[in-house]
Amino acid sequence: MTSERLLTTDEVARRLGVKKATVYAYVSRGLLASRRNADGKESLFAEPDVAAFAAGRRRQGPVAEIHTGLTLITGDELFYRGRRARDLAAEASYESVATLLWTGHLEHVPLVPTAGVLALAEAVSAPLPPDTRPADRLRVVVAAAGSADRMRFDTTPAAVVTTARTLLGTMVAALPERSAVSGTGLAEVLWSRLSDRAPAPAAAAGLNAALVLLADHDLAASTFAARVAASTRAHPYAVVGAGLAALDGPLHGAASTLAYALVSEAVRTGDVVGAISDRLRADGWVPGFGHLLYPGGDPRATALLDRLPADGPSREVLDALVTAMADHSGTAPNIDFALAAFALLHGLGADAGEVIFAVARTAGWIAHALEEYADQPSRFRPSGRYAGRTPQA
Repeated sequence: MTSERLLTTDEVARRLGVKKATVYAYVSRGLLASRRNADGKESLFAEPDVAAFAAGRRRQGPVAEIHTGLTLITGDELFYRGRRARDLAAEASYESVATLLWTGHLEHVPLVPTAGVLALAEAVSAPLPPDTRPADRLRVVVAAAGSADRMRFDTTPAAVVTTARTLLGTMVAALPERSAVSGTGLAEVLWSRLSDRAPAPAAAAGLNAALVLLADHDLAASTFAARVAASTRAHPYAVVGAGLAALDGPLHGAASTLAYALVSEAVRTGDVVGAISDRLRADGWVPGFGHLLYPGGDPRATALLDRLPADGPSREVLDALVTAMADHSGTAPNIDFALAAFALLHGLGADAGEVIFAVARTAGWIAHALEEYADQPSRFRPSGRYAGRTPQA
C-alpha cells in the first residue's frame, strides 16, 4: 500500500490558484487541514484533502469573498498587519494596537470619551439592577452613545476612527467604578471597573496584554456579524452592537465564564481530576482547552499565562490542571482558560473575562468595518436550501 502524497504550501497555492497567504487563511478557518513536516517548519497537505477542497469550491459557485489585510493565523501564531500579536502584547499599548488595526500605523492615541455622551451613557445604564452583567451594560452604553451621535452615519475612514476612539473610551468609563483609576490608559481604567483594589504594575500590564491578544481574530462569529452589518452601511455603533450580540454566546465571548467555573472549582477543592470529571459528566467537554485553529496550542493563552504569578498554591493547581488535560487528551489551554486564570489569580469576578473580551474585540470589529465600508455594499446574501413542506398546487 502506498502512502498518500503530501503537498507543500507552494504546491497547494498553485493548484488552487491563490496566494500562500490565502492557503494559510483556509487553514486558520478550519477549511483545509494541514500538518507539520519532520522539522516542524513547513506545512504539508494531503493531496486527497486538497482535491476535495478544490472540488467543493467549484460546486459552491460564486460567493462573496472576504479579503482582509488585518489578521493572519498560521496555526501556531497570530499576526496583526504582519506583526506578531505576542510581541505587541509585550511591547505595545492596546491603544496603539487599535490604531495599527484601524490605520496601519502603530501609534498610541488615547481613547477618551466625550463628556456629554459619557454622562448620557451613565444616566441610561444607572437604573439597571446592581447585578447586571458588565457585558449587558456595554450593549446599553453602545446604543445610548449611538443615539446621541447625529453624525454616526458618516462612514469615511477618518470619521469612523474618531468615533471608535470615543466609543471605546465611553464603553469602559461608563461601567460602574469600583476603585480609583491608577493610570491614564484604557487598561487602567478598565481595571478600576473590574476590581476594588488598585493593580500592581504587573497586573495592569497583564490586562493590557490580554486586550492586545484579543483585539482581533480573523473572521470569528462576532466579527462576521459585524462585517455583515457594515456591508449594509450600518453605522459604527450598530456594527459594534452586532458584534456584541454574537459575542454573547457561551461558545464565544462568554466561554471564559465557563472556564472560570472549572478553574475556581479546581482551586477551591484541590482536586484537579475531580473538576475535570465533573465538567465531562455535566457537559461532555472541558471548557478552556483546545482550539480548532491552533492544533499545537493557543499562542495567546501561552502569552497571557506567562504573565501570571509563577508561584503560590493557586498557580500550582492551575499548572496541575493544564498537565492533567495534556496527559488525558493532549489538549492545551486556550485563551478562555488564560482569561479565567487571570481573573481568578487577580481576584476579579467570574464575568471579568467576558467584558475584557468584548472591550478588546471592539477594535477588531471597527477595523473589519473599515474594510467592509470600502467594499461593495450588501454583498452577503447566502441562499437557503428549502427543506420544508412542498407547496400545494
